[in-house]
Amino acid sequence: MEKRDWLERRQIAVYAAALAIGIAAGLLGGGFGRSMGALISPLLAVLLYGMFTMVPFLKLRQSLANGRFIAALVIANFIVAPLVVWGLLALFPQPAAVTIGVCLVLLTPCIDYVIVFTGLGKGDEKAILAATPVLFVVQMALLPLYLTLFAGPEAAGLMRIGPFIEAFMTLIVLPLAAALLTQFWARGGTGTVEQEAEQGAEPGAESGGRAPLGVRVLDAAAWIPVPFMALVLIAVTASQIGRIAADLGAVLRVLPVYALFLLLMPPLARLTGRLLKLDAGSGRALIFSAFTRNSLVVLPLALSLPGEAAGIAAAVIVTQTMTELVGELVYVRAVPRWLWKEKKRPAA
Repeated sequence: MEKRDWLERRQIAVYAAALAIGIAAGLLGGGFGRSMGALISPLLAVLLYGMFTMVPFLKLRQSLANGRFIAALVIANFIVAPLVVWGLLALFPQPAAVTIGVCLVLLTPCIDYVIVFTGLGKGDEKAILAATPVLFVVQMALLPLYLTLFAGPEAAGLMRIGPFIEAFMTLIVLPLAAALLTQFWARGGTGTVEQEAEQGAEPGAESGGRAPLGVRVLDAAAWIPVPFMALVLIAVTASQIGRIAADLGAVLRVLPVYALFLLLMPPLARLTGRLLKLDAGSGRALIFSAFTRNSLVVLPLALSLPGEAAGIAAAVIVTQTMTELVGELVYVRAVPRWLWKEKKRPAA
């Protein structure tokens, strides 16, 4: 346990090192770096399995019942964010292919690794997990409308629902099912694992001997998040940095849009959360959802575009991924420390 705590306390340094390794592998490794793109989805699925095993699913019903949080998510992601994107594209006009890429990535809230970063930023990852079906359905319904309004009717016709459904099944449903089975397995061995953890005891300690296999598997899964997040960062940066270098002109044009989006969305989400009187955990979760985008999921959509537009839009989306990852490393510290601190209770 102490070793895992040591690793978790140094996770920001681990992720920064992973970004540096990924960039170096992508720029110097040639085909090897690009080939790491095939590892992104499997690594992300394992990462999310590890995160899901740490979520007390018996309390998810309470998260779904939090109507204010769901309302805040919808307002921040599907009203505030589109207005910000519209304003940024008006301020920084882009060519058609670049506009499509920007709209694809900035108008679709993340449904996978936002759960990881929400947990790292001391937000309520249970609330985000419970809300992923809502985020998925609403973005599916609204993305064609947004593409029509921002990029023209032809762009809306390019959207295919298949990649979204595939990503939702492989990156959310399957890891979630595996995590649930692991938790039920562990509970069957020692009773309620959550109660033992709340009492400060190691799972299975009451048995007086070695913990049952299910409990040991659950405990081992708690080691997954930090190392596998680092592996995901390496795979993403190594496989996609070449696209950025190849379309540097488009990348430089779009960087101000992404940087301002990262700066504007957290305080706007905080304002939304304050107006709806969210608690600290839900408010932090709202902030992470508001600026974390669906870049890994929409990348296949960009690659399906015809001709040169596919490469340009993909480079634009990958640029957002790189920008966002840097922002995540900052916000996992900034959100709980400055943007949404716990209220101090008055002294008795």
